[in-house]
Amino acid sequence: MRVFKFGGASVKNAPAVVNTASIINAHKDEPLLVVVSAMGKTTNALEVIVQSILNKQDYQHELQQIKDYHRSITDTLFDANHAIHKEIISVLDSINNLSNKPFSDDQLYDQVVSLGEIVSTLIVAAYVNHRGNGCTWLDAREFIRTDANYREGKVDWENSKKAMSSISFEGNRCFVTQGFIGRTSDGFTTTLGREGSDFTAAIFAACLKATSVTIWKDVPGVMNADPKRLPAAIVFDELPFKEAAEMTYYGASVIHPKTIKPLANAGIPLLVKNFDNINLPGTRIHECKVDELPPLIVFKDNQCLISCKVVDYTFIDEAQLGIIFKALSELSIKINLMQNSAISFSFCVDFRENKILKLVESLQHHFEVYYNTGLTLITVKNYDEKTFDFYRKQKGVMLEQSSRSTLQVLVKA
Repeated sequence: MRVFKFGGASVKNAPAVVNTASIINAHKDEPLLVVVSAMGKTTNALEVIVQSILNKQDYQHELQQIKDYHRSITDTLFDANHAIHKEIISVLDSINNLSNKPFSDDQLYDQVVSLGEIVSTLIVAAYVNHRGNGCTWLDAREFIRTDANYREGKVDWENSKKAMSSISFEGNRCFVTQGFIGRTSDGFTTTLGREGSDFTAAIFAACLKATSVTIWKDVPGVMNADPKRLPAAIVFDELPFKEAAEMTYYGASVIHPKTIKPLANAGIPLLVKNFDNINLPGTRIHECKVDELPPLIVFKDNQCLISCKVVDYTFIDEAQLGIIFKALSELSIKINLMQNSAISFSFCVDFRENKILKLVESLQHHFEVYYNTGLTLITVKNYDEKTFDFYRKQKGVMLEQSSRSTLQVLVKA
């Protein structure tokens, strides 16, 4: 059994859905579980609605735009009397009911934003069936169990594996399900972190003992840089699990950071292939050794630099660091880069305004706190002399750190 994952770009319009269905149908003679993300930029659009609800603003115009977008796709793919048209409108209309519930901010986010995946998979499953390859729609929330850490749900592996034991490929060799989402023990939807559909594919693969996972992208494979920033970027034929894991840690967006671990532990290879040209070899990530890898360059935007300075002229010590790390842990904020001097400790994190403001407020009880936003963290792994010198000389450098193999530079965007 194999697992395929299709992201938002691969189902962004009707021709893209047709192409995705063609790829699925080309493998109809083998057991297949297909994970699909929300269509196009639907997740972003649903995030706008969540913010409007939280601000007690009207969101019906934005909701209608999302309905129209999906309806334009189903109008192209299906006859006017097909049930899918009413089905997607019904799912999206449930937002009106969710908006009146006494949810926390993050809990509301998960209940609303998850609907993008529900709608996209209903459409894809219906179209695959329409093309004659019978497949079954699965609700991923019935199988991926998590804790109640909304927006960053932690997987309950034991109960997820137990739930997936009921999935049988006999008689129906194709399933279509959602990425990004799970469910708590008390029945509320959770999400696994932004862009978490890759992780979903890895969870299903590990629990169902798949032979491989294939992520279908709009790039020819894993590259040593974002080709939109560096057009001369090259494609890796293969990568070791460890190298790929470090890439994702530093912010390479081609694979979700949590994807590698369950696959590496289970020995399941990960393939990254191009959905526009399925004949390209792509990249194979597995247990291997590759000598002399070229420099890997990762740009991570929307960064925030926070500096904590002691107020009584003492030095930064373990107790003060403990205060900082405790505050970070309580807000589930991950450090991307850190550096200390005698009287200050600076660290770089992803900028999520509500969390950063809470963090700053907490730390101000103990330190003078300064922060800068709108920054970009550049990481150069396996650097050579040329790349090391070039990225150190970038304009607007606010923080720099290097080791024997990795250079990180935080710059004004």
